[in-house]
Amino acid sequence: METLNQATNAFIDSWMGPRDTRVRGWFLLDSFLPTFVFTLLYLSIVWIGPKYMKNKEPFSCRRVLVVYNTGLTLLSFYMFYELVTGAWQGGYNFFCQDTHSGGEADMKIVRVLWWYYFSKLIEFMDTFFFILRKNNHQVTFLHVYHHATMPNIWWFVMNWVPCGHSYFGANLNSFIHVLMYSYYGLSAIPAVRPYLWWKKYITQGQLIQFVLTVFQTTCAVFRPCGFPIGWLYFQICYLMSLIALFSNFYIQTYKKHGVSRRKECQNGSAASLNGHSNGFSSLDNVTQRKLRKD
Repeated sequence: METLNQATNAFIDSWMGPRDTRVRGWFLLDSFLPTFVFTLLYLSIVWIGPKYMKNKEPFSCRRVLVVYNTGLTLLSFYMFYELVTGAWQGGYNFFCQDTHSGGEADMKIVRVLWWYYFSKLIEFMDTFFFILRKNNHQVTFLHVYHHATMPNIWWFVMNWVPCGHSYFGANLNSFIHVLMYSYYGLSAIPAVRPYLWWKKYITQGQLIQFVLTVFQTTCAVFRPCGFPIGWLYFQICYLMSLIALFSNFYIQTYKKHGVSRRKECQNGSAASLNGHSNGFSSLDNVTQRKLRKD
């Protein structure tokens, strides 16, 4: 294993160049293999999990979900706050920020972005909970693509560009995750669920986040400051793929669903719940009725 690890590191270093020495020895960062193996395990569970659960009753996971989502809400808020204050303290430039020009604030950003990287491994649990609850319709290509790629990308970010211009997308994403995980945590409480109205706007916020990050990244291309240009091009390409996938998800989920719902209302077949949409599909409602026995 040590030989494989050394060979992998040698290949990556020959391709990527010298690493940032500030993160040398940090947990999970010295070798790419653990992150890669975790991702393979994740993809294996995505493939095997639904087959295993096919003839089994769905798990509720209600109490666990409240704790899990509350924890990620707090972690996301911590990262958002620390990244905002770190960028302010370092006098970070919105248009372009190098990785060695913010003084002590750079190290603050590096430490927070390590937590951001680690949180992407924790978020594998999002998919596992979907599988355990038999919400397999939520395990889409977009969902798996996003969850499987993020920890791997951020392993490379942490080893080569762990601060500077890298902070902006993580900052916005942390804010969106405060909204998202607070929603999921509250939606696990049946009495609260009918009053949750902002699920639709989470996806809108994610799209706005991607567009703003593309704009900010593009600024660094045209106003260079020493931040590696290759990283900027890669980030733009990756974000464009997310914009395409999330836009398609938004159209399929909300636009077409809205047309379908209006037709149902015209036929007198749509029911409302205290005047609010509970944010779940009809399949979710069936599953939830099965789970109320706990």
